[in-house]
Formats: sequence, structure tokens, C-alpha cells
Amino acid sequence: MIEIREFRPEDQPAVRALILAGLEERWGTLDESLNPDLRDLKRAYGHGVILVAWLNGEVVGTGTFIPRSQETVEIVRMSVARAWRRQGIGRRILESLCRRARQAGYRSAILETTAGWRDAVAFYEQFGFRRTHRRGADVYFVLELGAFLD
Repeated sequence: MIEIREFRPEDQPAVRALILAGLEERWGTLDESLNPDLRDLKRAYGHGVILVAWLNGEVVGTGTFIPRSQETVEIVRMSVARAWRRQGIGRRILESLCRRARQAGYRSAILETTAGWRDAVAFYEQFGFRRTHRRGADVYFVLELGAFLD
């Protein structure tokens, strides 16, 4: 059974490895210097909420929200292990993040992803995020959190 819980310091190596594996899969190569935030997730995102999905003692997904204003959070570092995609794990993480943000008083969530990452774009649109604009190779989204009530 999937357990989604808040990040703990001992999760750092597994969560970092999961995110880096997803980036390498997406881009074909990996330059860790482009992702300094992954060296210490708690320091980088501790002012937000970092969630980790576990299955049978293994990290299979993660996602984070960070405050951007009094009303808005940004969803960042969403990742699900390749072997566990399309099984609802990403949706459960995103639902949990949005619910927690709503309970904390935030009204909207924003995020961005690469426009060419079609699976990610489709995932966010199916979830209910609405495209707001595109800048270069990136597409930006917003979701009103009113649907995520206590």
C-alpha cells in the first residue's frame, strides 16, 4: 500500500536519486550542477511542504509546494519512479499537496513544465490545471484550490 508522508531528513538520498533519475530519463544526460537544490531538500524547500510516496520500503514518488505569495503556492519537484507511473501515485501526491495548501489558506497553485514533456502537460491538464502562458520551451499553469476543501 502506498504511504504518502512528509519528508524526513533520512529521505534525502532516496528522494534526490529519484528526482535525478527522472531528469536524466527526460533529458538523456544529467548535469547535477544544474540542480543544487537537490543537495539539501529541507534547506531548499523547508518553508513549504515536501511529500514522499513510499511503497514496500522504497521511495516511488515525491512532490513539493512552496509559498510564492500569501495566496499562491508553486508545485515543484514532482517525480514518480518510472516503474510506478500511470498508477495514480502522482495524482495522489498532487492531491495531497493541493489539499494541504488549501487547508493552509492558499487560494491557487502554479507550476511550470517543459512544453515538450507531453505526459507531464497532459497529467496537469487532466488534473485541472489551466495553461496561463508559455515562455520559451516552458508552459505555465494555474489551479484554483477551492475544490480542495478540508
